[in-house]
Amino acid sequence: MRARAYDVAVREAAELGEGPTWDAAADRLIWVDILGSRVHTYAPGDGRRTVMATEQHVGAAKPRRGGGLVVNLRDGVGLYGPEGASFSWLVRNPVPGRRGNDAAVAPDGSLWAGTMAYDERPGGGSLTRIAPDGTATEQLGEVAVSNGTGWSPDGRLVYYIDSPTRRVDVFDSAEGGGVCAVNRRPFAEIEQGAGFPDGLTVDADGCVWVALWGGAAIRRYTPDGRLDRTVGLPVRRPTACAFGGPGLRDLYITTARTGLDRPHPLSGSLLVLPDAGQGLPGVPFAG
Repeated sequence: MRARAYDVAVREAAELGEGPTWDAAADRLIWVDILGSRVHTYAPGDGRRTVMATEQHVGAAKPRRGGGLVVNLRDGVGLYGPEGASFSWLVRNPVPGRRGNDAAVAPDGSLWAGTMAYDERPGGGSLTRIAPDGTATEQLGEVAVSNGTGWSPDGRLVYYIDSPTRRVDVFDSAEGGGVCAVNRRPFAEIEQGAGFPDGLTVDADGCVWVALWGGAAIRRYTPDGRLDRTVGLPVRRPTACAFGGPGLRDLYITTARTGLDRPHPLSGSLLVLPDAGQGLPGVPFAG
């Protein structure tokens, strides 16, 4: 099925909008502009927005259990207190030419943080599990552009995207959905000309929704890897998607305008597909 049913949640000119995440404790969506070094929030109930500047490029921002944010920055993973009142490094590991990219919180409350080289060279990035106490355990090395990560509803499977591979891969999740991932295999492949897989989210039915960078679309794959829905978008570079809003029924989509000579007027905005499905409750970072 192909449909076009998007609305504009926030009209914005983000260079590289990414990482939408529903913050259930505050009834708001969190998302970032990586290259603009900004963390945005949007509360659909009353339309309230906030924007917080970071001192480095910020690949992802996720809510913490006790309030505040965990952020995947250029030089490592940091912690903000409530309302951005304080900042401290949890893991600081600067590598010249590398930055943080997409990240996700596992069912056990750990952060799985991806990195990539600015020039996107093969092997320039990684995927690392960050425990609440800051212990870092590399899950994957030799990654090019570490992007979407998500878990099946029962926590037994991990879905993962290294964008240049044009694949969504799936792993078995060991020890209750968080400690490590094993037995990597292809889940879905994106054909030439359809764009590159970027961010993903998993819904309550176990379906995997994937944003197609350069493909102007969001796709949904069933748990057996079958494509069953494509949603066309006006922007060429959707980057990621996540369920939020009342009952976790609305699918929010971040977009980018970087690298486009003639970006669509909505490129860089936050879009939404109302009543697109049923999302899974998120887990805040436990640190």
